[in-house]
Amino acid sequence: MFEDSLIESGGKLKTKRGATTLFSFFLQVLLIGLLILIPLLYTEALPKQQLMTFLVAPPPPPPPPPPPAAAPVQVVKRIQTDIVNGQLRTPTKIPEKIQMIKEDDAPPPMASMGGVVGGVPGGVPGGQMGGVIGGIISSTPVAVPKVATPQRVRVSQGVTQGLLVRRVQPNYPPLARQARIQGQVMLQAEISKDGSIENLRLISGHPMLAPAAIEAVKQWKYRPYFLNGEPVEVETQITVNFSLSGG
Repeated sequence: MFEDSLIESGGKLKTKRGATTLFSFFLQVLLIGLLILIPLLYTEALPKQQLMTFLVAPPPPPPPPPPPAAAPVQVVKRIQTDIVNGQLRTPTKIPEKIQMIKEDDAPPPMASMGGVVGGVPGGVPGGQMGGVIGGIISSTPVAVPKVATPQRVRVSQGVTQGLLVRRVQPNYPPLARQARIQGQVMLQAEISKDGSIENLRLISGHPMLAPAAIEAVKQWKYRPYFLNGEPVEVETQITVNFSLSGG
């Protein structure tokens, strides 16, 4: 019997507790719905200051900095002139005041001063008509003094080789060949107006080769060297080579 009373009481407690929970759930849902609907139905209740903050547009960006100050403009005053490209142009308007230019008195005629018409002040009597230019044109040609042609000139060895017309090869000295001596012999020579060799002198070279070189060069012949249209004597140098053949 005690057990039956406990079982019955337990069932009643569970039934009451479930109904209370369900009622509390619906009540909370109703309160939440009312809290959501009230601001939508009564907008006047919302704070105006907070709404204005959402509706006000953001402030514009700050203005750009001012441009740098420009350099002062220099005003150039143009002076008007009546001369363009060296020629006098026609004026665009008549000036209000015209300045009269007074020229100096003309000099006395040249005839009274002993000169000629068309001359210049200070000229000498008997001058040329037309001045210096006229005198140069109408004057007789003046003979230019002729420069005297020198009797002897110094010419390089390369120039005299072009004038050579006969060349005699020197005989190789037998003693120099046996001693295997070779080299150059340099001579100082004068070529006469007819092209022959004169005053032949030794400058450098082996003593065993020099006599043969001098003997051969004495027989050389050149064309005359002309200067200002006249033949002149020439002073030059002559080089004779001695070389052993067959090494």
